Amino acid sequence: MVMPAGLASAMVHSRATAPVALWRLAFVVLLTHFVVAVAAAAALDVAAKPCHSASVDADDGCLSWRVMVEANNARGWRTVPAPCVAYVRGYMTRGQYGRDLSSVMDQVAAYVDTVEADADGLDAWILDIDDTCLSNLLYYEAKQFGAYDPSAFKMWATKGACPGIPAVLELFATLQAKGFKVFLLSGRDEETLATCTSDNLESEGFLGYERLIMRSPDYRGQSSSLFKSAMRKRLVEEEGYRIRGNVGDQWSDLQGDYVGDRVFKIPNPMYYVP
Repeated sequence: MVMPAGLASAMVHSRATAPVALWRLAFVVLLTHFVVAVAAAAALDVAAKPCHSASVDADDGCLSWRVMVEANNARGWRTVPAPCVAYVRGYMTRGQYGRDLSSVMDQVAAYVDTVEADADGLDAWILDIDDTCLSNLLYYEAKQFGAYDPSAFKMWATKGACPGIPAVLELFATLQAKGFKVFLLSGRDEETLATCTSDNLESEGFLGYERLIMRSPDYRGQSSSLFKSAMRKRLVEEEGYRIRGNVGDQWSDLQGDYVGDRVFKIPNPMYYVP
C-alpha cells in the first residue's frame, strides 16, 4: 500500500513536534505549581504576622518594662519611658488592661469563695482607692503619662469625676454580702480631699464601707508603704480586726506590716508610688 505523500509528510511533522509539545506542557505544569507554592507561602507569612498597631506594639522593650513594673523589679521610676507612652495608652485603652484586670479579679473571687466572715464582725478587707476602686486613666492619659504632679492631681481629684472600676465594685458588693468589713485605705490628703473623695465613691456605687482612711497631717511626707502599714497595724493591734484580703494597684499598697492573709495586685503601668 502506498501512503499519500501529504499524509506521510503530516505524520513525520507530528512525530517531530511531539517532544516539543510535551516539554511545553511540562513547563506550564511546573510554572503553575511554582505560582501556587509562592502564593501559599505568602499567605502563611501574613497569617504568622499578627495585625498590630505599630504605635501600641512596636515593642522598644515596653512589654518587658511593663512586666518588670508588675513584678516590682522596676522601682523608683517617675514617669513612663518616652518610647512607651503610646504602648501604655494602647494597653490601658484597647482591651489588654481589662483582660488582665479580669484575670486578677477571677483569682480574688476564687479566694473569696474559700473564706467566711466570723460572727464577731472582725474579719476585714482592705481596698485601695486610686486605680483600684476609682480610675484615674482620663487624668494620666490627658497629661501623656507624665511625672506625678501633686498640685495637678489634687485639682483633678477635687472634681470628684473619677469613674468607678466595675470589677472592683462587684468585689466590694460581694465582700459586703458575705459579712466582711471593708476599709478603703488611701494615700490622698484627708484635709483637702476627704469630702470630694467620699462623694466620688458614693456616686460610683461604693456605699456602706466600714471606714474611709486617708492620710492625716501627721503622715504627710511619709511614703505610702509606711503610712498604710501604720494604718493596718492600728486596725489589727488596736481594734482587733483580722485582715483577710488586701487589693491595690501599687506594691506599696501590699507591702509592709499586716498586709493580710492574701494580697492581690491590680495592673497599673501608668505611675509608681513608693
